[in-house]
Amino acid sequence: MPARLRPADPSDAAAALARVLHAHDAGERPSAEDLRLLVRHSLALLLARAPGRSVEVRVPPYAAIQCVPGPRHTRGTPPGVVETDPLTWVLLAAERMTWATARESGALAASGERTDLSVYLPLLPSAQVAPGDATE
Repeated sequence: MPARLRPADPSDAAAALARVLHAHDAGERPSAEDLRLLVRHSLALLLARAPGRSVEVRVPPYAAIQCVPGPRHTRGTPPGVVETDPLTWVLLAAERMTWATARESGALAASGERTDLSVYLPLLPSAQVAPGDATE
């Protein structure tokens, strides 16, 4: 796993998640540093949970990975692509937004096979999320 995609220290990730969720709930813009840490941390966790190369997950500008078991992809763009912004990805990873809601709102684009990643979510411990905060 590339160094830039190694999971963060759990206490650093928990603190960053608390700050991002607090900012989001207050209608403020979360810090880019916290979003970067959480995107890279959660993508590292996704890569460990769903190793493979059949789906490319893009969360610009912070990271992109290829994951999910399936046919091995060797050239160009994989048959499945998921792309979203950092805040949406963090909300999905923290179970504060559902996959369906993100797709229906246009905050997440997913095309091709095996691109419903909801089976691998949440990636961030739900204990860090206040009860009843998940968006339906």
